Amino acid sequence: MTLPIIAITKGDPAGIGPEIAVKAFFDKDVYKKCRPLITGDATVIERATKLLDLPTTVRPIGAVSDARFEFGAIDVFDLKNVDLTTLETGKVSAQAGNAAFEAVRTAIELAMKNEVDATVTGPINKEAINLAGHHYDGHTEIYAHFTGTKKYAMLLADALLRVIHVSTHVPLRQACDLVKKERIIAVTELLDDACRQFGIANPRIGIAGLNPHSSDGGLFGWEEEKEIVPAIEELKGRGFNVDGPVPPDTLFAKAKCGQYDGCVAMYHDQGHIPFKVVGFNWNPATGRMSSVEGVNITLGLPIIRVSVDHGTAFDVAGRGIASPDALLLSIDYAARMAANRKRQP
Repeated sequence: MTLPIIAITKGDPAGIGPEIAVKAFFDKDVYKKCRPLITGDATVIERATKLLDLPTTVRPIGAVSDARFEFGAIDVFDLKNVDLTTLETGKVSAQAGNAAFEAVRTAIELAMKNEVDATVTGPINKEAINLAGHHYDGHTEIYAHFTGTKKYAMLLADALLRVIHVSTHVPLRQACDLVKKERIIAVTELLDDACRQFGIANPRIGIAGLNPHSSDGGLFGWEEEKEIVPAIEELKGRGFNVDGPVPPDTLFAKAKCGQYDGCVAMYHDQGHIPFKVVGFNWNPATGRMSSVEGVNITLGLPIIRVSVDHGTAFDVAGRGIASPDALLLSIDYAARMAANRKRQP
């Protein structure tokens, strides 16, 4: 019973979240890494078990202390907030958005009270969340609000590719304005610390340029000279093993080949696009995704939050074909990070 307790949110009940959660809980290796439970509506999880025709049961609980953490019986911290008679699979709705939001907020509260050691989040739909009256850009902002965190950043991780962002959910024009020396230094510090939590003693970090060819000496922009290079010089002076500004069209290829332990992207899509190209693999023979990997870790929080890095996939929800790969990887990362925190003085 020394394994970390991990709260896993079911995600949007109209999407693939419940399906991949049930598939993950039917993997015996999960119970070798942690003591898992789901936050959400128990009837939604039960419906997913029937859809997948898996020989497992659902145990609604009202407190973490009631959980048994037994393989074959899924413990669900039951929020009782979904009406299955009105919930439409694959559709955006306020009901689904509210249920997803409440599952996340509950997981955060349990972690803040030290009742669970880490949290893992299933996919949510931002439109549904906002339709329900919860005005957040995504998981990261929800976690920042309910933990009172001001300085945080998103880290994407999959095998050799680890990417942190200077900015995330903002218009592209605004993203350019947010490329500032202080922010670059802050996220690089977070990335270095995270890599050390993963067991990398001296992380090699590549920092991207903002402009094509990292501006080619000022031909294509000024951000490198005025903000990015000064940040790199200060980081080097403080002993960080950093390189850059590396042209963004080569940085991620080098990282994939193992030349960097982590990358600093200047804005959302600069980091997300190469990451998903590596982690999302389509099998044309079967007409399905053969693997959907990659996790999203929010750094700078007082609690652990790891998430799948894919959406609700409304187009395939309810068909039972969604891959749990990213969720299984998220659970693995959360368990390792929780174990590392317990070992720290």
